[in-house]
Order: sequence, then C-alpha cells, then structure tokens
Amino acid sequence: MSTNEDQEELKPTTTPGYKPGAAKSADEYAQLDAEDESLARWKASLGIVPGAGGPASGPKVTVLTLELASPTLPAGKRIAFDLKDTARLADTKKNPIIIKEGVEYNVRITFKVNHSIISGARYIHFVKRAGVKVDKLEEMLGSYGPSPTGEPYTKNFDPEESPSGMLARSGTYNVRSRVIDDDGEVYADWEWSFKLAKEW
Repeated sequence: MSTNEDQEELKPTTTPGYKPGAAKSADEYAQLDAEDESLARWKASLGIVPGAGGPASGPKVTVLTLELASPTLPAGKRIAFDLKDTARLADTKKNPIIIKEGVEYNVRITFKVNHSIISGARYIHFVKRAGVKVDKLEEMLGSYGPSPTGEPYTKNFDPEESPSGMLARSGTYNVRSRVIDDDGEVYADWEWSFKLAKEW
C-alpha cells in the first residue's frame, strides 16, 4: 500500500530552472539536421536512425531485471529479479532474499527502450524497516534511444556496503523501487524484501 510520504520519496530530484524539452520520437530526432553528416554519424552511434524504434505504442521502456551483484557471492549464485515474474517479487514478502552483512555489492538494472527517446531516466528506491525509512538510493540511468541491435541496456550502479551487526540482522527490510524519467513518466514500480544474515 502506497502512502503520500512514499510517493514523495519516489519523486526524482530536480534541478531548479531545468525544463525538459518537448518529447520527440526517435524518427523525429533522426530527421533533425539530417544534412549534417557528422551529426548523423553521432546520432547513429546512439541508435537514433530512421526506423530504429518499434511502433510508438505500448511502453517506451521495459525494465527487465534488477540484480544485486557482489564479488563475495558464492560461485554460481545470482540474485536477480525478472520484473515480469510478479509472483517471485510478491514471494519476497514471505521469503525475503538474503544479503550477507558487511559486504560490498552493487545494484545492476537491465532495461530495453522500445520506441522514442527517454530523457533523464532514473532508478530510485527507498528502504524501510519496521515502517521507518532507513535508506534511499537515486541513480541516474541516463538518456537513451532504442538500441540499434535490439539488445537491452545494462546499468551498474556504484558499489555500496550492506549494514552489519546484530541490530542490522534483526527484521526484514522492505524496498520500493521505481524507474522514472525527467517528464515524471513511471516505467516500472515494484516492491521487494530482504534480510541481512552472516552468510549468503
């Protein structure tokens, strides 16, 4: 259940005076200044070419996975969520994922731009334990067009260290995650839970 306070936590930070420009499709951007060869090459390197995006229907962005990566994970172990698997996400409420205390890890997100250009996309999450906010992360994904090869994009965030100690290990941490852009368009919004333990 989302509260007004939660919605405030999920709003991206803004730069005073910045106003995003009018949204344009990838084809519209590809046609702008089409006679400038160097600009056309640069836009092509970004995947902005005529016909690069699919039909302009459906979501602009599909967030595919969220992964927690750590060099301390046992060989062969992977902590990743397929965001289409809503049952698995819901199951973390009853069976939270286990994160080892006091280790370095980073969040990795994989997404696909289906059509149009997205500007200033961000990943935001906040963490609560026993109903009290204990952490917030806001990371810039960037601005993207549809991939010329159709491959998804992957963004690795800066490493963080998981809390440690007996107090940190008590209780479940509930996370609310969102991917949003400069225009306030929400591409994904989900909840998941974890616990800290002495071992993975």
